Amino acid sequence: MSDIDFTYAVARTRALEVHLFSASTIEQLLACTTYEECLDFLLEKGWGDDDTPRDAESILSREREKAWETVRELAPDMSMFDVLFYPNLFHNLKAAIKEVCTSETNAHIFYEDSPISGEQMMEIIREKDFGRLPQSMVRAAQDAYDTLLHTRDGQLCDVIVDKAALYAIYAAGKAAEDDIIRDYAESVVAVADIKIAVRAQKTAKTAEFMKRAMADCSTISVNDLIRAAGSSMEAIQEYLSGTVYAAGAKALEESTSAFERWCDNRIIETIKPQKYNSDSVGPIFAYAIARENEIKTVRIVLTGKQNDLPVDSIRERVREMYV
Repeated sequence: MSDIDFTYAVARTRALEVHLFSASTIEQLLACTTYEECLDFLLEKGWGDDDTPRDAESILSREREKAWETVRELAPDMSMFDVLFYPNLFHNLKAAIKEVCTSETNAHIFYEDSPISGEQMMEIIREKDFGRLPQSMVRAAQDAYDTLLHTRDGQLCDVIVDKAALYAIYAAGKAAEDDIIRDYAESVVAVADIKIAVRAQKTAKTAEFMKRAMADCSTISVNDLIRAAGSSMEAIQEYLSGTVYAAGAKALEESTSAFERWCDNRIIETIKPQKYNSDSVGPIFAYAIARENEIKTVRIVLTGKQNDLPVDSIRERVREMYV
């Protein structure tokens, strides 16, 4: 990518950021009295297309498509975004293994916006042709397949694949040239480990279970976190208070929804410095994450409106915006 092309890509990203929903825009959406009014608001903001069906799922799906169409136009190399597609890719692996090993058929269980589609993944798992998978998936696919086939333990299958996904994300971050991708991968893995610890503490999972589920990273000591989770929720908060994730301890003390919101907000905080960066692909990478976060936040509001939840209850779940 030439300097001129690169300068144009970053400049266009800056122009696109102006149209991202801010906290005040989300407040306007929250102020809509009905689900239908929310849809009207989104359409007025240019969400969806003229021929997009007038329902939340269609509008949000089209916005995601538009977001990635734009990123593909701007990005010098789409491989830098592989790390963002790993969750969908590994989800498809889990879904295919369960379909094949349990002989159960479920509709709409695969993500199509994945490097390997649901149909392709089903073919790979049926034929046990694990060598067709990316190297980061091969061992996990074999282990998860054998585990589910012999134990029928779906949760253990999930743990094997989810941990492999975290390691793949972390390895991609370590190999990346850009700080934003390294920082993103570090935050994703650390936050995932913290969430595992919190859930394990609530459900009295063993230290062995947590060791199987957590992935090592630089900013969290897995052993210390497991030790804290084995003690109490207060011990987890105390451990986090001494790390860069101290805000997570405060959120955990506040409420479950506050903690869940913090988990997503921590990723947004990681990418926010890219708003002031003009000499790397960081702004484009950050824009892609910001759009995903924006769509997720709108989905939270729409779901709340559909279920007639009080505005304050919906607001408590709303994520921090990039702009």
